[in-house]
Amino acid sequence: MQLKTAAGWTCLVALALVGGGCGKQQTPGWSGYAEGDYVYVSAPIAGRVEAVFVSTGQNVQQGAKLFALESESEIAARDEAAARLDSAQAQVADLAKGKRADEIAVASAQLNQAQAQALLARHALERQQQLVTQGFVAQASVDDAATALKQAQARVAELSDALKVAGLPARSDQRDATLASAVAAKQVLRQSEWRSAQKQQAAPSAALVADVLFQVGEFVQAGQPVVSLLPPANTKARFFVPEPDLAPLRLGQAVQIRCDGCGAPIPARISRIATQPEFTPPIIYSNTQRSKLVFMVEAKPDAAHALQLKPGQPLDVVAVAAGAAQ
Repeated sequence: MQLKTAAGWTCLVALALVGGGCGKQQTPGWSGYAEGDYVYVSAPIAGRVEAVFVSTGQNVQQGAKLFALESESEIAARDEAAARLDSAQAQVADLAKGKRADEIAVASAQLNQAQAQALLARHALERQQQLVTQGFVAQASVDDAATALKQAQARVAELSDALKVAGLPARSDQRDATLASAVAAKQVLRQSEWRSAQKQQAAPSAALVADVLFQVGEFVQAGQPVVSLLPPANTKARFFVPEPDLAPLRLGQAVQIRCDGCGAPIPARISRIATQPEFTPPIIYSNTQRSKLVFMVEAKPDAAHALQLKPGQPLDVVAVAAGAAQ
């Protein structure tokens, strides 16, 4: 049966476009393209590229090595800091002790010798005192013997105090100063280890290697990306909605993404709605949307479905009726 009326032709066109009947309302649809938020991996320290462990198009897991910069200077600085820390910690341990056992033994022997000399001096004084009472020596001899005894006793006291000091640790202020130096040396080592570790970069998450920007032997400035990654969760649909269709859209609303070769529609949810209008970008070639004032909208599929989308790929996005959304 031929459709001769204008209404009949309109119904036929609608059936071809949306696959529905004339009695059903057409589901809004918009054109767009796939977009990716790339992760650019760089080192915070400059250096020459020593090794690149990945290639463009490769899928890597979280923690996989991406590239390494030459790090001879950083390794040398780390080793120097480690040696300085060992020295500082040894000084702290040394100040917490007294003299060595051999040194204490020497001080003890000197004290014993002084005590023996003091005993001899006492006996000499006693003899001189007996002789002076018998008139055999002058009083000056007694005075000399008394002075010698006092000197010997002073020497005993001196060596006794020295022996006590030999068993004591260093003064608290000196120990605190040395301990602070050890803490400072530890932080310097920590900085050196961090700088050395930064010369090798790993994948922050599972991702596709989108591009390798530098090759072995090239010099890279600090913060300059060497590898760009595209994690699956960073792939999204970007489409453009005319102002009359914008009002019903909400963040989190379900939509379906359709593309050539994708098979079944890909479920996604709106993650961004632009606050400012713009003209349809040149990349959108739909005659129905060209030269219209539109709002940019983004929708993200889940990670599993995102693998089906490739940045720059043309897409069609349709809204999902409230009853059909999961």
